[in-house]
Amino acid sequence: MFNLYRGIFLCTKSSNFKESSLKKPLNDWLLYIYTNLRYSKNTFNNYKHDISLLDKFVRENSISLEEITTENVRSFFSKRYSNGIGPRGIARTLSAWKSFYDWWGPRVNMSHNPVSGIRSPKAARPLPKSLSVDQMKNFLDRNKSNAEKSFDPIMLRDQAILELLYSSGLRLSELISIDIKYENNTEYKSTSWIDLRQSEVVVLGKGNKQRKLPIGNSAIESIKKWVGLRDRFVLKTSSLNDRYALFLGIKGKRISPRVIQMQLLKLSKNLTMSMHISPHMIRHSFASHLLQSSQNLRAVQELLGHKTISTTQIYTKLDFQHLASVYDKTHPRAIRKK
Repeated sequence: MFNLYRGIFLCTKSSNFKESSLKKPLNDWLLYIYTNLRYSKNTFNNYKHDISLLDKFVRENSISLEEITTENVRSFFSKRYSNGIGPRGIARTLSAWKSFYDWWGPRVNMSHNPVSGIRSPKAARPLPKSLSVDQMKNFLDRNKSNAEKSFDPIMLRDQAILELLYSSGLRLSELISIDIKYENNTEYKSTSWIDLRQSEVVVLGKGNKQRKLPIGNSAIESIKKWVGLRDRFVLKTSSLNDRYALFLGIKGKRISPRVIQMQLLKLSKNLTMSMHISPHMIRHSFASHLLQSSQNLRAVQELLGHKTISTTQIYTKLDFQHLASVYDKTHPRAIRKK
């Protein structure tokens, strides 16, 4: 066992303490997770660091591991939060302490786990990445120009995909499920389809909730150009699912999410964009731009297919960032001297 302990701690030299500095139950637990849970080196080092904080806490307060109370734990983590430790770091340490007491508590007949019931502060939800209105327009216009000059079917297809993503704020899964028209027969029934005459698309979103979305003129124009070339990709041997698909790959099958993601990455590089553009980024841009111009959060919620308004409210933060940026660039008292 001694050699195994040495093996553990020799491979974790980045830790701030030596093997002998930890109380034996903590060392035993580290040995247990190392031999049974097979964590990566980084994960194990994180646990070792987190459990060293427990060791330090009980030593500094002259209490045993069994004597620690929920109030002690709450006080310790409140202080760490006040000292600037982020929610994720606190959550990780809480998890390590709880796991230790889940393992060790029953071995010494502790009546309860002192860490149970303590919630970590919520981590700030990261804002989704989006393009500005000018960036989005530049991306679409440049790609459209290249596609029309080449008259390449794949480039025209990709332009139609871009325009439809931005025009209607679709999820990638919704986009690939769209049929070229509504079909309902004994062998096949459409769940999502496009109606160019009505300038709308019907999609089946999350929770099997169907919604109808408008399509802008630019998107309709691009889709019509693709539809005029689409038939050359349809194979007689194609399944009905592939045959009715609006967007097809070069082998005649319904286009896959991966193909769209890779094509967008390729277009981003070809146009020397400052960022890699993804389908979800275009959806975020749609929502942000619509909110900037309309200020109608409920309408944006409906268009995005969000079940609750709280999911859509994250775009109000993006909108504020836009307003703050405009203020910084234009307000006489905000403009920085060069």
